[in-house]
Amino acid sequence: MSDPLIALVLLGGLILLLSAGLWVAIALGTVAFIALSLFSNAPAGLVMATTLWGHSHSWALTALPLFILMGEILLRSRLSQDMFDGLAPWLSRAPGRLLHVNVFGCAIFAAVSGSSAATAATIGRMSVPELTKRGYPESLILGTLAGSATLGLLIPPSIILIVYGVATEQSIARLFIAGVGPGVMLIALFAGYVAVRAWMNPSLIPNEARHFNLRERLSASRNLIPVALLILGVIGSIYAGLASPTDAAALGVVLATILAWASGAFSWKLLFEALMSATRTSCMIAFILLGAAYLSVAMGFTGLPRNLASWIGAMDLSVTALLLALTLFFIVLGCFLDGISVVVLTTSIIMPMIQAVGIDPLWFGIYLVVVVEMSQITPPVGFNLFVIQGMTGINIMRVAKAAFPFFLLLLLGVGLISIFPGIVTYLPSLMGN
Repeated sequence: MSDPLIALVLLGGLILLLSAGLWVAIALGTVAFIALSLFSNAPAGLVMATTLWGHSHSWALTALPLFILMGEILLRSRLSQDMFDGLAPWLSRAPGRLLHVNVFGCAIFAAVSGSSAATAATIGRMSVPELTKRGYPESLILGTLAGSATLGLLIPPSIILIVYGVATEQSIARLFIAGVGPGVMLIALFAGYVAVRAWMNPSLIPNEARHFNLRERLSASRNLIPVALLILGVIGSIYAGLASPTDAAALGVVLATILAWASGAFSWKLLFEALMSATRTSCMIAFILLGAAYLSVAMGFTGLPRNLASWIGAMDLSVTALLLALTLFFIVLGCFLDGISVVVLTTSIIMPMIQAVGIDPLWFGIYLVVVVEMSQITPPVGFNLFVIQGMTGINIMRVAKAAFPFFLLLLLGVGLISIFPGIVTYLPSLMGN
């Protein structure tokens, strides 16, 4: 059987299993077992046993449950409300006014949670009722929340960057720092869009009844100090080379717990809830990664990635043509799978192509995360859309329509990092070893 036909059979089998509602990890393992049994001479059972055992103890992956736990603790503390109170006085006179709280609030919380869904839930709980009460348009409230919450996947510490780093053997610390530049760029694009909408149609934005003087703004800024300390402790220790991502994750859990207790709204019950939720999420992701590792090894035995890379190389595709094709592919795939599943499903197949045309794997990791961010706000499986729908009760298609301009801004972001790759690579180039 030819390689393209084998690839189609395996892909069709995977789609069929996923469509039947089978868990992603089991679907990946089943396809891997079929590939080894039918299209290679390797013992499928023995390969599965050695692969699962070998990939079940990864020091780099230790950072994953720790960052998830840190986000769960913050989700249950008063720090998010304090962050809103600290930002609002500074943004009440900006074009778009308090809509920017969604943008900057999501950016700040993304830097301490690592999760897009947690960012949407936390910021949405405090901003949606407040902005609705003040008369801001529903489309901009939902759009800024859904779009800006995707920053949880990019701004370090990002759970999906840890998954990509482990799957492709890239430095997680460098991936974290590489996400800073594109993250700042997307914040500027989102805030700029809100400002332009406000300038074009001033009647959209209600006037704020209260204006704050400088003393009141500075006083309110004290609420931002705990979050700033947490960001500095986690990201600063990585960038300065004082801590690995795993060490920084442990530091983040300790700091988050101390700050949550100090806020006065945390308890042993909430800590237990955070531990259980983090455990469930971490086990789900680890299970998917084990299935993906088995599939990756199976693909190596069949020779498909190597032959596919040779085929791509023989086509002499330009880097631009390949990236355009991959962008379309990832957007379509993201309509049906969550971001982590997209990454673990595709890296073993895509990376040989990327290396064949000379694309930097570090840059590609950030590109992949930005494209996956789009899938968070595209139906039918847009996790941010589900979170916001569950929180507000608004029809998911209305939420998706409100988020569409931010989908286009993310697409513009992909174009900008492709034209100016230094946005991604400059900061990592300054890091020591």
